Amino acid sequence: MSSLLELHGVTKVFGGGLFTKNRTVALEDLSLTLVTDTPSVTSIVGESGSGKTTLARLLLGMISPTEGHISYKGKDVAKMTRGERKEFRKEVQPIFQDPFEVFNPFYKVDHVLKVPIAKFKLASSEQEERSMIGEALEMVGLRPDETLGRYPHQLSGGQRQRIMVARALLLKPKVILADEPVSMVDASLRATILESIHRLNRELGISIMYITHDLTTAYQISDNILVLYRGSVAEVGEVGEVIKDPKHPYTQLLVGSIPHPDPHRRWGDGTVSVVQSGEKTVNGCKFADRCEAVMDVCWTDVPARHQIDKNRIASCHLYKESPVMLGTDLSQVFVAPRAVTTPS
Repeated sequence: MSSLLELHGVTKVFGGGLFTKNRTVALEDLSLTLVTDTPSVTSIVGESGSGKTTLARLLLGMISPTEGHISYKGKDVAKMTRGERKEFRKEVQPIFQDPFEVFNPFYKVDHVLKVPIAKFKLASSEQEERSMIGEALEMVGLRPDETLGRYPHQLSGGQRQRIMVARALLLKPKVILADEPVSMVDASLRATILESIHRLNRELGISIMYITHDLTTAYQISDNILVLYRGSVAEVGEVGEVIKDPKHPYTQLLVGSIPHPDPHRRWGDGTVSVVQSGEKTVNGCKFADRCEAVMDVCWTDVPARHQIDKNRIASCHLYKESPVMLGTDLSQVFVAPRAVTTPS
């Protein structure tokens, strides 16, 4: 299998410079590979401050890692030539949380679709440009005659987000990084946007990195999932196994926080309670001060990444009897794309 987008031992630290001693490790020692042969949907989940958005910005080349490097088609992103970087910008496309920030309110929405076509010389005539835009809009469930010619404020949040999906589609990318793409739209539109992203993966062979705090949608559209906590990897594996039978106490907390449609079950029942660390300083597991399964070793020793089974890794001392993961690339436990349940 040929690699597409790779992270090699990537760590990102903010602060800790000459004028400040405050140092935040936003992402720590992450190695991951997306391959061209089996385009899949990989979810990156975790609560606020877990490092999800930092990872997205690193993968887009918006910021540079403190340690390690990121490569695209075998080339270090930081050392790319102008031509190589242009190709990278075209083939690795973002879909951000708030599409309104992308639109210029003084331009009609047509502008955001025409700019990439002109920049990358994708059309040889206006007629071809119109045809490309029309096809892209229809692919994401929008009617060109009801969408084009309008200003951003004249469209709903869901329509604006689908336009950004269409914009990414115009460039025929190899990878789409979707950072919380449905968190600012209501439930009825959420399903439509997720279905559009799903179609890009299954019908067009585009690899999707889906960044979210919502485990429900991650389960619906993903093949594999990576759970981050304060920049460190908590659990990795096939999405069905991780969501249905979480192993790491933090993943258990996240799954236990999902509301269930049971009027007799109180929201929060079965979740991991917060353990007060008192005067203890956490030098080991970052989750120690919140874990009800905490042991003495958790305060002092950083847990290894234990491979619990063929398609599961958990960074937790509870699994010290399981073998330590061989190598560093987390995608070694990923599974091939599965039949995905249509979001509803």
